[in-house]
Amino acid sequence: MSDKWDALKQILAAANKEAEEAYYGPLRYPLRTGVINLEVMRFSSQGSSTLGILFDTTNGRRFLAFTLEDAYREQKLKHQTRIPKGRYQITLREVGGFNQRYLKKFGPEFHKGMLHVQDVPGFNYILIHCGNTKEDTSGCLLVGDQSHENVTKDGFIGSSVTAYKRIYPLLAEHLRSEGSVQITYIDHDDVLHM
Repeated sequence: MSDKWDALKQILAAANKEAEEAYYGPLRYPLRTGVINLEVMRFSSQGSSTLGILFDTTNGRRFLAFTLEDAYREQKLKHQTRIPKGRYQITLREVGGFNQRYLKKFGPEFHKGMLHVQDVPGFNYILIHCGNTKEDTSGCLLVGDQSHENVTKDGFIGSSVTAYKRIYPLLAEHLRSEGSVQITYIDHDDVLHM
């Protein structure tokens, strides 16, 4: 019975991978060098959170995940303000508390360092990681496969670990292969700030 169950699990895993690749396309890059371009399109900043969508814009535009950040604020409040719009480099940060927690959570075969957004004016240690609510962000970018509006309640993204486990390997592998990853934050919610 166990052999049949194992065979069924392998068939289901292969079918899920095939369905995911049909929807998202293969989540790997044929070139080991070059630039991966990411874009965060912020579309709703309300009260205490900002919702957005993360795209891979390297070759066209491909949806990767929903995003959640802290809210826009003219005056920065520590752990409560999103980073400024603009283009930033991403590197792997292999030190720090988050790195140790993710190494323990995901293991060394998966985790190679935190996705670290570099040189953000007025901000330090901006990461891309798992989380669901504003309490999880402190200026960082959270990714998830589900999003709930933030107009009548606080913003929320779900299935964060699932999204992270899908996105992280392609970016980490690219960075470890001496490739470059850039991320551009675009404010499509500017009308709120005029």
